[in-house]
Amino acid sequence: MAEYREHALDGASAVDLVVALYDGILRFLYAAGDAAERGDVVARRIAVKRALDIIVHLQARLRMDVGGRPAQVLSEFYASIFAEILQASQSASPQKFEHAIDCVRNVRDAWRQVAKDSEAVAMSAHGNGNAGSATPGYAEDAGELAASRWTA
Repeated sequence: MAEYREHALDGASAVDLVVALYDGILRFLYAAGDAAERGDVVARRIAVKRALDIIVHLQARLRMDVGGRPAQVLSEFYASIFAEILQASQSASPQKFEHAIDCVRNVRDAWRQVAKDSEAVAMSAHGNGNAGSATPGYAEDAGELAASRWTA
């Protein structure tokens, strides 16, 4: 199982990796909410720390110099959701964790749509069904979609 996890994202696009990170945040927020319901302080704190670590990583990867307004909006989202998760943990509120989950899920779903759209654009651009490296918002491919490049 560990080997599968190590190689599960081999060959994934940058957007697919971001979606996987959001899935990780969601997994840890669900665990934190469950721990809050059970009154398990240690498990709640561990899950919250893991979710916050992912958020810090995503925020640190933003490229404000090339991302413009979308990068700024994501930065504000990360700061806001970080604070919300801390409040949920401090109050041990399953309802606050659920609200944070809803917010993260909405943004994750938007990233999933970007991944689908990127794949469709790449497939039509290459005409052969092979997805290329064009992923909107990422600095991987300097030639395509340069106006909206940013890194998360």
